[in-house]
Amino acid sequence: MISLHRPLSQLLGACRRRKRRVEVSLETATGLHCRTFCSTSSETEPLEIHKKKVLLWFSHRPQEEKQFGGHFSPATMDVDPLILERRAEERAGPLSSPLQTVSSPSVTVEQLFEPTDAWSDGRGLNVLLYGAVGTGKSTLVRKVVGDWCIGKTLNQFKLLVPFSCEDLGSQSKVASLRDLVSRKYLHLRQHPLLSGTGTQAKDVLFVFNGMEKMNLDFRIGASELCSDPNEPLPADVLMVNLLRKYLLPEASILVTTRLSALDSIPQKYVSRYAQISGFADPERQRAYFSSRLLQRSAARSPGSHCLVELLYLNLQRESQLGAACFLPSYCWLTCATLHLLHFTDTEAPVRTLTGLYTSFLRLNFGGEVLGTGAGTNVPIQERNASLMLYVVRTVGKLAFDGVTNRRTAFSEKELEQWIGGETKTNEELRQLAMFRTDVLDFFLAPVVESDVYLAEEAVGKGKRRYVFAVPAMQEYLAALYVVLGENKSALEKLTSQVSAAIGQASEDVNKVFDVISIFIPRRVFAVFNILKLFPKLYEKISSHNKGSIAKTMASELFRTEDSYNEDVLDQVEQSLLGVHGPRPKQRSKDQPFELYPIFMGGLLHYGNRVLLQQLGCSIQSNTVAQITQALRKYLVREINKPQPPEELMDLLVLLYEFQNPRVTAEVLASIRAIKLPNIRMTPLKCFVLSSVLACTPASYHLEEMDLSSCLLDLNMLEMLRPAFRHTHRLNLQSNSFGPESCVILRDLLLDPVSSITSLQLCDNPLLESGACALLEALPENQSLTHLSLMHTGLGDRAALELAQRLQQHAALLELNVAYNNIGDNAALALVDACREHPSIHTVHLYLNPLSDVGKQSLYVRGVPKSQGGRRVKVLASVTEGTDISEDWHPILSVIRKNASSWDRQRVKEQLKVFLRDLDWGRQQQQNFWKRLHFRRVEKGVRKTLQQLEKEAPPP
Repeated sequence: MISLHRPLSQLLGACRRRKRRVEVSLETATGLHCRTFCSTSSETEPLEIHKKKVLLWFSHRPQEEKQFGGHFSPATMDVDPLILERRAEERAGPLSSPLQTVSSPSVTVEQLFEPTDAWSDGRGLNVLLYGAVGTGKSTLVRKVVGDWCIGKTLNQFKLLVPFSCEDLGSQSKVASLRDLVSRKYLHLRQHPLLSGTGTQAKDVLFVFNGMEKMNLDFRIGASELCSDPNEPLPADVLMVNLLRKYLLPEASILVTTRLSALDSIPQKYVSRYAQISGFADPERQRAYFSSRLLQRSAARSPGSHCLVELLYLNLQRESQLGAACFLPSYCWLTCATLHLLHFTDTEAPVRTLTGLYTSFLRLNFGGEVLGTGAGTNVPIQERNASLMLYVVRTVGKLAFDGVTNRRTAFSEKELEQWIGGETKTNEELRQLAMFRTDVLDFFLAPVVESDVYLAEEAVGKGKRRYVFAVPAMQEYLAALYVVLGENKSALEKLTSQVSAAIGQASEDVNKVFDVISIFIPRRVFAVFNILKLFPKLYEKISSHNKGSIAKTMASELFRTEDSYNEDVLDQVEQSLLGVHGPRPKQRSKDQPFELYPIFMGGLLHYGNRVLLQQLGCSIQSNTVAQITQALRKYLVREINKPQPPEELMDLLVLLYEFQNPRVTAEVLASIRAIKLPNIRMTPLKCFVLSSVLACTPASYHLEEMDLSSCLLDLNMLEMLRPAFRHTHRLNLQSNSFGPESCVILRDLLLDPVSSITSLQLCDNPLLESGACALLEALPENQSLTHLSLMHTGLGDRAALELAQRLQQHAALLELNVAYNNIGDNAALALVDACREHPSIHTVHLYLNPLSDVGKQSLYVRGVPKSQGGRRVKVLASVTEGTDISEDWHPILSVIRKNASSWDRQRVKEQLKVFLRDLDWGRQQQQNFWKRLHFRRVEKGVRKTLQQLEKEAPPP
């Protein structure tokens, strides 16, 4: 074996010597250029790989960002927030008001790394960037890193190494700096820039995001000194030595943190302090809104530019929303809410308002905890409950009190009472101080004096008062506070604790006594059966509490005081865009909180419960089941009562937010009509209506659906098409439908699943082309019995087409083509076709340009020729020859109801024609009572004419 090993060793040695001679010859021939080039190439290649991989990593966005469109571009959708450089003595000062002019000049991140006199000895700069929750620290870091990767900023650094302090804080194993970098970025393993030799580290920038999530201790006894990047140490010790400039002193460092952690780094280790101040001016806010709302929606919706302008006008008023949008997080929430309200896409995943607010809180508070103070030895896994749960127990408690007492403004004394009023220990006080510094201003803001209504509510003894930054956030947190069971009574809390303790003890004791019971009579152990009573007692009290939650949801949704408010989605929009035009003279003293029960229902949805679980807020499945069971009963009871259209729309929104098809179907089973006249429909409302009805079985049908005067357009009509299949009588009057909408309606009538019996399309400019397209469905449709095309722009061609199609549709009973442009010949042909039809009994032809001879001929044609023939009732005027029409009153009622939206001059002329017909008919009568009846009808016509002449025409 030894003899074999020696020849191998000699052979390897010879190879090494030969290789060394080849390298020397190459160096002699070409100088040192080849070695330099190879070294540079080997260094550059990992850096390029690093840029590509980091750019790819930081380009990944949360799922919530995809709602703004599939073609997401961070370069066009991220807006730089305002950054102000601060002196060390003013670093902990109060934040400037978002509505005040900023006196300090703004700086960029690149300017923060310009050399300073105090740090000109070859050391890299330590920049501490701080700001409140929601000001955009993480977004700014993401953008800075991405811009460096593509060469737009910080080009003086060859290497940028970003770290998440949340990730570093969870490291349990020690590692050297180089190993830590290579663990996160394998391609940087043993890179010479991190070797610590020479001054190569001057080209390196470390970025530590979220320093408050690490427990840094700069005491020598707690964090040992280390200058070797290869020595294994805990992550917090490595970070301390980097900031001390003891490890890689030439490297520069950017640290972001919240306000409460500013003093975690001693002042002597900070080169520059910079405060990130969010969007302190409306122009930055407008740029942010434009980048998000006009990304893809501009080509899809012509009203998107108008939407941005209305939002900008509301911000310029120095409104409460403008103060909230000082934080970029609330700009995101505003854009996401408007996107949900106005740009709903049926092909996109289902999104709800509750899910939007839950996602918003997850983006801002996901993984956040109330950490322990500096210098404590408590591991991160054992730290206190989640920050979001702390928010619910404090701010949520305040929100619940406000909703209960119908208040939106709170005094400083009330904040003291509800937020931290029960703290006792030093640790609780420290956590409360940190919470107030970092988080409280995220939810609450001082009342803006220019907001008249809030200022009136906030007036009281000259003291400053606070409101929630976004009104809907108060209702969301109050709902979350209730659903999580944080509003338990003292009895229920005591019962819960006793039940848990005794229940656990009973399990252990029963095991012991089951063994020894064979030796001792069972009567001795009868007392231990009492132990089983407490869990059952608690379960009964808990079930009663869940029932009260469901009752609260139903009662808040159907409050009599809120019956005639706008529907809840309109209220949300008005809170963002403001109320344009004259403000209402009278305003209800009680603040409506109609989102509160809807959020309570939405929080029970499984998707929202999963997100809340990630935030440390757990809603148990048995709680959801108990609330759902009770809620079904209360909703069915309330829905059987007559409800205004706004309240009915709110119920549909609640069922949509609930996302429980079974409960939705059971609640809708008791509804036979959905009447939403004059509700301003939006894409979201249409999607809500369609989605809710999609939960019902195929056998379910509505007797009536009224969507008259709802401002529906072509896209909304297509969105509502599945909902129309469940309807017998469909009213789409006064929606400005054009000819192209008739194609959708034709396909609806041809749908074999559709069972529409009555279709009202009055006051829609369908025109002759649209009507002809609609009539193509008559031969194959067998369900339609009543068709109303009054005031739709029909002419003689459409009337003749209708006359030809009637014989192919045997089910029609009544036809309304009043107030169109149908002449005598077309009207006569239509009446003849109706008389030959097997079932039509009434034709409406009034307010058409018919001559006296033509009207007389229509009445004659309507009378059967033989004794057994059919009579067709022709309504062309308030008279029928020399007699009063038995339908004169319905004709006048229709005219009175619609005169304000019709051509006043034409209606007046037709009323004068009615008066002439009445006068001629009265002269032909010899009977006194009939003449008196003519006078009575004439009086009604004159009264209608006088009302039209008195009312001023609309502008």
